[in-house]
Amino acid sequence: MQKRFIHTAVLLTLTALILSGCGSQTTAWSDAEVQILQTLWIGNLPSLPSDPSNRFGDDAKAAALGEKLFFDTRFSSNGKVACATCHDPEKNFQDGLPRAQGVGTTTRRAMPIAGTAYSPWLFWDGRKDSQWAQALGPLENPVEHGGTRTQYVKLIQTHYKDEYESIFGELPDFSDTSRFPESAGPVPAGLTNGTDAATNWEAMTTEDREAVTQVYVNMGKAIAAYERTLMPSESRFDQYVEAVLKNDSQAAESILNQDEIAGLKLFIGDANCTRCHNGALFTDNDFHNTGVPAIENLPEDTGRALGAQQVLADEFNCLSAYSDAAPKDCDELRFILAEGEALMRAYKPPSLRDVALRAPYMHAGQFTTLEGVLNHYNEAPAAPLGHSELEMLHLSKTQLDQIIAFLKTLSTIR
Repeated sequence: MQKRFIHTAVLLTLTALILSGCGSQTTAWSDAEVQILQTLWIGNLPSLPSDPSNRFGDDAKAAALGEKLFFDTRFSSNGKVACATCHDPEKNFQDGLPRAQGVGTTTRRAMPIAGTAYSPWLFWDGRKDSQWAQALGPLENPVEHGGTRTQYVKLIQTHYKDEYESIFGELPDFSDTSRFPESAGPVPAGLTNGTDAATNWEAMTTEDREAVTQVYVNMGKAIAAYERTLMPSESRFDQYVEAVLKNDSQAAESILNQDEIAGLKLFIGDANCTRCHNGALFTDNDFHNTGVPAIENLPEDTGRALGAQQVLADEFNCLSAYSDAAPKDCDELRFILAEGEALMRAYKPPSLRDVALRAPYMHAGQFTTLEGVLNHYNEAPAAPLGHSELEMLHLSKTQLDQIIAFLKTLSTIR
């Protein structure tokens, strides 16, 4: 009887400790795991690297002008589309659509742009190698902004002349329509507002085309200066890692629950998510074929296979006459992997920060939920083209749900 009483007392004591939190189990992290956690922590994000190709990249006045251009819908063929149309700050600088919607519908999802100043490649296929070059692409794309270079520089002259000249110097006079047509630019004929912009462009002198293009380039560099200020912010995950690094187990356990912690364990462990989603931005900024299904009725999309060729031929790449970089500053482009099966349908993994707030997912919105994404990775189907890097994970539904619970901890604390 006495022995039974002692056992009961011990049990009651342990129960009391657990209920009070004093005896709660803390998560054990190995030294190797802690090192991985530290690499993912936002406190480990290095200082913002300079962009040698854009000497105005850290100019505050350029950023202020770029912010205005980013939100100005006049820089489009219909006066309704701005950069912020597809990169809405209220939606984590994306639009929540399967395919971006400008003056028409594109074939891919709008990527989030916070933290992209750290990336050597822009777009899903890396067809641009700087933020300023990336900013220029949609402006002329017939289904995004759909406008032309002369249209844009005339808008600069009319609405932003003083601000432009305070940063970039004297603005040429573009008012003579015999030299500078209202709509002219190197775009496919007939695709912009019914005007043969390409023919108008070819009719201009080389000197006049160059004057227009230089102002157009400076627009991109101003927008990039603004975009360089867009950075991710702290999440509950970051607070948790900071507590772990301080060996403050009590604080850590109050920040994430057991399912979220279990999901984090899987994320850096058996699920192998950090193969592509690593570093403080949760992306390696490389390109991967993960067997994402093609969308019926969309043109064939070869991903990096075409993007690598496009960036090499890009009028505005790091080695171009419009870049402020020296050739030695352009190693990413000079030593690019430009061909091979590994590039076929390979896409850049976006940052996972705020991922739970950014449905749908993948380069053409193939999955509407995180459950769909995780099921795809778990089952590892064959790729439509090329070779998928995925291998079946054999994770249970509970484990998949735990990973999703963890991914939700990457949302910015508001």
